[in-house]
Amino acid sequence: QKTHLKSVCLQYPLYRLLNSHCFCLLKNGMGLIIFFLCAYVPKTEAGHCKWAEVLKDLERIKTSKDIDVSLYTANADEDVKCQELVMRCFFLETEVIIQECRIKNCSKTQDVWNIWKNVNESFEKNKLTSTKSEKCKECEEYEEKNFTEFVQNFVKVIQRDCK
Repeated sequence: QKTHLKSVCLQYPLYRLLNSHCFCLLKNGMGLIIFFLCAYVPKTEAGHCKWAEVLKDLERIKTSKDIDVSLYTANADEDVKCQELVMRCFFLETEVIIQECRIKNCSKTQDVWNIWKNVNESFEKNKLTSTKSEKCKECEEYEEKNFTEFVQNFVKVIQRDCK
């Protein structure tokens, strides 16, 4: 995961700094404060929108001419209580795109696969388990739209979640 790599790359220099020059500072209060601040930096750096990598990949695939499929497309303006179910719908439809790309050998197969992996990882990491509200629709209840409209709505939903 790209976010994890940034965190590791930031932690190693801090480790070397603390290990070689600042280890003696841990004996006093100021040294401990510096240590805890340094340990916290990677966590704040990685705390940006959890869907940032998905957005990047959606930008890469949105102009693909070799993905021609109709997909159940959730509305970007769905009730906030339905956000997780809307994201799950987009996730499930991404699997349809993966199958389409396998059949047609699409040029953007890896980007679509990355979207699927990142969304799946976010669901697993955050243990998303909302219950279905009466207002929320099942994925199959949404209108089928072309690939371009699907990606546009997916981007809008993610941007709304990242605000």
